[in-house]
Amino acid sequence: MNTSTDRAAASGSTLTTEKPGTLHRLNDTTLTVADPSEDVRGRKVLDAAGEEIGEVDDLLIDDKENKVRFLQVASGGFLGIGATKFLIPVDAVMRVDQDHVHVNQTREKVAGAPRYDPEMVEEPDWGAYYGYYGYGPYWGRGYAYPPYPYY
Repeated sequence: MNTSTDRAAASGSTLTTEKPGTLHRLNDTTLTVADPSEDVRGRKVLDAAGEEIGEVDDLLIDDKENKVRFLQVASGGFLGIGATKFLIPVDAVMRVDQDHVHVNQTREKVAGAPRYDPEMVEEPDWGAYYGYYGYGPYWGRGYAYPPYPYY
């Protein structure tokens, strides 16, 4: 669901309330998911048509609220080597089941997303990822964190 604030932020308007926290890959921290049944790492990611995009291989969390902001999805490669990494905002998650994470995007849309290299030294422009997928950034005014999808 997009609010007017989300649409304004996605269109490039700056309605920020404060600077976003730093995002960290969960695998690089000592943190864990509070409820292990909600840990989606290792699950296949399916697009809106049910086609496989890849597998969730990490979660990006912010250091201010310790909330998941992006799924890091790996596609291709062999045993994780040479895989292409994509970021998908948690806002795009429609449904989660025991083996899959269903997102409201197409494979083509995800494949065309700004490239993400987890080994980059510089922090990426997180707003560009949100804007690409049509969502307002989590630091934007009026942002509401999506509920965990139980349906």
